[in-house]
Amino acid sequence: MFKRFEEKHVLVTGAAGGLGLAFASAFGAEGATVALTDVSAEGLERAAEALRAQGTSCFIVPADLSLDSQISKLASEVSERCPRLDVLINNAGLAYGEIAHSFATLNQSQWLSYFAINTVAPLLLAKALRAPLAAAHGVVLNISSMASYMPGTAYGVTKAALNAMTYGMASAFGSDGIRVNAIAPGLMETPAARSNLPPGTFERIQAQQMLNLPGDARDVAELALFLASEAARFITCEVISCDAGNRMRGWR
Repeated sequence: MFKRFEEKHVLVTGAAGGLGLAFASAFGAEGATVALTDVSAEGLERAAEALRAQGTSCFIVPADLSLDSQISKLASEVSERCPRLDVLINNAGLAYGEIAHSFATLNQSQWLSYFAINTVAPLLLAKALRAPLAAAHGVVLNISSMASYMPGTAYGVTKAALNAMTYGMASAFGSDGIRVNAIAPGLMETPAARSNLPPGTFERIQAQQMLNLPGDARDVAELALFLASEAARFITCEVISCDAGNRMRGWR
């Protein structure tokens, strides 16, 4: 097993389960100390227990990233414990329910709440952590979606905006040697995807892949490991798809 992240520190948002926990597990397996945050304190405790069982050094900081005060508190605690932050993975976000199905019926309050979490929080957290990221010449990874390329739902619009935010962040933070990229996952074989998509939708979307393969969280985590590593030191300001060539994103 490679240990590319020994003596490095990684913060993963939305880390209580799913893709966030997969990121934490992958970086922990390569030697990183991982900070975990999520709105669910109980979920974080379970995640930390699972990571420690695999030998990962980690700590938890519950936070609601829709609130400025919580972002500031999270950044303060992480900065204190990690004066050098090598990787920030902005994975937390809203993906299921009304945000994934609605568009023209949403009111201003709903739109603003979705943008606050999915689009603006990644910038505010990175800004609050700029000093420890700069000290490490660190990496920020924003987790977008293939839905950003065909944004016909509120979810897709917030992720399209996150792609644009990635450009702005890479431009703003590049002077400190901080690289900023985004990953746009395709359809992943997860319990959440299976249970939240209408009957037949999972199979229809999967059938549009150019590769007849089931995707899972490890595929995205492996890409994150590369982008955060020294091997990708010359890559910034990119949105990189991990979707088996799904035709939903079209030809760009």
